[in-house]
Amino acid sequence: MRCLLIFLCSSILSFSAWADYQLTPKKIAENTWLLEGSTENFNFENGGNIVNAAFIVTDTGVVVIDTGPSLAYGKALRAAIATVTDKPVIQVLLTHHHPDHVLGNQAFADVPIAALAGSKQLLQEQGNHMAENMYRVVGDWMRGTEVLLPSQLVEAGVLTIGGHPLQLLSLTGHTGADLVILDQRTGVLFAGDLVFYQRALATPNTPGLAAWLADIDTLEKLPWTLIVPGHGPLASDAQPFVQMRDYLTWLDSALREAAQTGMDMNQVLRLPIPERFAQVSLTRYELIRTVSHLYPLYEKQQWQRLDQD
Repeated sequence: MRCLLIFLCSSILSFSAWADYQLTPKKIAENTWLLEGSTENFNFENGGNIVNAAFIVTDTGVVVIDTGPSLAYGKALRAAIATVTDKPVIQVLLTHHHPDHVLGNQAFADVPIAALAGSKQLLQEQGNHMAENMYRVVGDWMRGTEVLLPSQLVEAGVLTIGGHPLQLLSLTGHTGADLVILDQRTGVLFAGDLVFYQRALATPNTPGLAAWLADIDTLEKLPWTLIVPGHGPLASDAQPFVQMRDYLTWLDSALREAAQTGMDMNQVLRLPIPERFAQVSLTRYELIRTVSHLYPLYEKQQWQRLDQD
């Protein structure tokens, strides 16, 4: 028993020694800070820190945009905020329901956490399954993490907090319920996962690539000065939109042509990826996932079942 206790204690100490997200806020605009995640996939080494979270220090308190992949990340985020300001966190805004963006909610349980109605519903339906999958992938980084649903609902419009008018957009391309925030004071656009930059996009809940392309057009027309993607580096030009539009258009065309020629799913998984996307991370991995998510729909659009009129 004594040996077991020593082992457990040493394991806990060992975990606490390396389970450190080491979040370093980067000032990107007036009162605005970014915590930039990796463009890798979830793994044990990064603890699921593949997401861009951010916060705005307003006159009345701090607005947090997305809470990260775990309770430990959420706590680290609050600690990082405290290195910048002693103002309290007064509002959390969630861009969508995916686990890397919302499983840090518990660390903000004392703060209003807001999301679109569709995001709350999707998190309620899928949250436990997503959390279980994160436990399998990143292990002890998830210790103590449970799904905490948003406590507030928001709609499209302008939400002004502490001198920062935040334009909220309700879009659909990534999950069917995607909140985008444009700070009209600074021009910083928090695009959530409608924009992946230098990292291949993920499609588990998309209503369709055409809807996503339409959202990219909407975002590009906004009066932004900086783009904070959900994944990938900060940008001060339109290149994230150019890359997203190019990738989405190629992906849609490739899947459509594959269905028209009668390719089976295994063949589609091996489709060549254009060389111009060579610097975009995880293209093959996400293509495989996208084929499983979307290709049956392309086949259905192209081919009618023989047992149907």
